[in-house]
Amino acid sequence: MAFVKEIAEQESAALSGHVLHALEAIVGEANVIVDQERRLEYGHDKTEDYAFLPDAVVRPGNTQEVSAVLRLCNEHGIPVTPRGGGTGLSGGALPVRKGLVLSMERFNKILHIDELNLQATVEPGVITEIFQNAVKEKGLFYPPDPASRGSCFLGGNLANNSGGPKAVKYGVTRDYVINLEVVLPSGEIIWTAANVLKNSTGYNLTQLMCGSEGTLGVITKIVFKLRGLPQKTVLMMIPFVTNEEACRAIAAIFVAGIQPSGMEFFEKEAATKTFDYCEKVLNSPVTTKLTEGMNAYLLCELDGNDEEVLMKDAERVMAVVEQFQVGEVLFADSAAQKEELWKIRKNISPAVNWYTLTKSDDVVVPRANLPRLIAGIKEIGLRYKFNTVCFGHLGDGNLHVNILKENLDDHYWHTTVNEGIGEIFKLTVSLGGTLSGEHGIGIAKRPYMPIAMSEVNLELMRGIKKVFDPRGILNPGKIF
Repeated sequence: MAFVKEIAEQESAALSGHVLHALEAIVGEANVIVDQERRLEYGHDKTEDYAFLPDAVVRPGNTQEVSAVLRLCNEHGIPVTPRGGGTGLSGGALPVRKGLVLSMERFNKILHIDELNLQATVEPGVITEIFQNAVKEKGLFYPPDPASRGSCFLGGNLANNSGGPKAVKYGVTRDYVINLEVVLPSGEIIWTAANVLKNSTGYNLTQLMCGSEGTLGVITKIVFKLRGLPQKTVLMMIPFVTNEEACRAIAAIFVAGIQPSGMEFFEKEAATKTFDYCEKVLNSPVTTKLTEGMNAYLLCELDGNDEEVLMKDAERVMAVVEQFQVGEVLFADSAAQKEELWKIRKNISPAVNWYTLTKSDDVVVPRANLPRLIAGIKEIGLRYKFNTVCFGHLGDGNLHVNILKENLDDHYWHTTVNEGIGEIFKLTVSLGGTLSGEHGIGIAKRPYMPIAMSEVNLELMRGIKKVFDPRGILNPGKIF
């Protein structure tokens, strides 16, 4: 993409030998990486085929080291790009202005689980699934559940305000953040709030950090709110003749007063590519069969502690979907079958990216507008000659759109296809939606921000950025 090339060509302040020695004195020589091959590992994520080579990678181990690194970089005007697990899909953690990558991989401790207050204090480099399992062992529940939970970091989830399948019932990452320890670009250390459930004391700095994509400060500790763990689940896979019918059924289920804990959508093409991926790459074939003549599928999960109540709710779901063009509903009758159905959904993204290079977007609209959104996306794809695979968290209106490169030539891919993406975003905004539900803006969606935001909105955001980061050293080139 032209704008990526333009950013990549900009030079950062050179890292002098004096600065490198100062960094080594702060974090230790082993935690300052200057070898080119190792630096390349930190210069890309899961966003298309983007790669940017940082001048160095620094791996601090505590808050004071982060503070000292940022103070040094602020004095010298050196760009700093915070990085978590490298699973991002918008290029939010790529060092587009060179400088330092600040890897938070050593911040990997669960510091305290407070069972009486249903809270946990963690470092941002903890892998999401490890945290979920740790609280589950105590009968507690941390609902945010991104597909990359086995490798993504909690800090990255917070930076992009990640959601996942459970968000439809339980909310997204920001709904579970109570308090944060943050290092500002100047090196100053603050806590954003207090460890309380209600707080009306000034501006909400905690929520401001959620979704800020590492542009305002570096998070070094997180205090999360927890819930009790639901003991039982019911999972159904519901096939539909068309995408639009599946989308209409979703809105009807919620209108009927049913509250699923998961409402996931995928097209037949997404499923077939995932079956191929699971067999050829994961060596774990899927035994579930797709229903003949059905082109769209919903995974509907209900959870709770009373099996009788759950079965009644499942019957209500059945009564709703029978009003649509639907095939035979599959009830998962064992833990293994539930796991396999979720395996299909959670492997769609890696499967599609294994098949071909993709551009990944995660637009979001009010639920009732989903049929018009998905029909419009397919029409735009036909007009611009690209294929799309759609899936996502349609229970909360969040559709993941993977645009496939397949046989498109590079010039068309980097020019005309981007015009088509702009059309998808315009359609989304016209339907009351916006550019991203959980992947963030980063560099991939940066050119399209004026479609969703007025210049007044953007100027307010730039003003906030300037208050936190007057010299503009922290994750520059993102969002704006």
